[in-house]
Amino acid sequence: MRSYAGIFSTTAFAKLLKLGDLSFLQSRIAKYDSRALEKGQFESYLDYIKFAYNQLGKNYRNEYFFKNSIINEAIIKHYSLKNTVAFSEFKVGKSVADLTLFNGYSKTFEIKTKMDSPKRLKGQLTDYKKLFNFNYIVTDSSQTEKYLKEDEHSGVIALHYTKGKIYLTEDRPATENHNFDAEIAMKCLRTKEYQSVVKAYYGYLPQMTSFNMYDVCLGLFKDIPPRRLNELFIEAIKSRKFNIEILTKFELELRQVALAMNLNQKKYQNIIDQLNNPIKL
Repeated sequence: MRSYAGIFSTTAFAKLLKLGDLSFLQSRIAKYDSRALEKGQFESYLDYIKFAYNQLGKNYRNEYFFKNSIINEAIIKHYSLKNTVAFSEFKVGKSVADLTLFNGYSKTFEIKTKMDSPKRLKGQLTDYKKLFNFNYIVTDSSQTEKYLKEDEHSGVIALHYTKGKIYLTEDRPATENHNFDAEIAMKCLRTKEYQSVVKAYYGYLPQMTSFNMYDVCLGLFKDIPPRRLNELFIEAIKSRKFNIEILTKFELELRQVALAMNLNQKKYQNIIDQLNNPIKL
């Protein structure tokens, strides 16, 4: 199962995109699934990816499977696709949020699979509360009770897998968070983005040099009312333009790969064209 989980590595897909390297699939088929290939359970590399993903769902629901399920069952189904941007692995303070989305508000999803420990959760949630409007813990339905005992302000979403069907339930809604740390927010932004926040609020950019730019803008950030700063921060993040509408055009098993790699239609099609080739060992 760990070998199947490794198929969905962004490093492997980057090599496929750049070099046409299918060895990460060929080696697994040769080692584990040559008999299944002979029996006709799959023919193309894309067929094999779908086969491996199905096995993960049945037996080894890892972080990738959770992220992909959140994209498919929550984000795509329940949000305005044209106005929502989402990110995989979003750094906040000392933590990295598994999945985040920005619409009219910000929301984070921290994944805890059966294989994960809640050991680092308290610190992660402390960091997320400095930035996000709503924070969720997403876990397997068998683990829900354990995580309902964690921070009462964080929501809990359970992933259910029944007879090959996946669905999510919100077992506890998140309480809206009104904290907003100006310094944490600014560290999440690129130079042009935090400059745009300053200009949007004050109407101008003050005179500054490349040496004092960060400190000058940080001082101005701290003087913006938190609620307004939160709004401007979300607008700046959404300017990155990767809306999730494009993901609906991609194979559902590969949407998290596409999100993590920020794939456009052309690059994604390049990958799919190669995966559609018949398997050759």
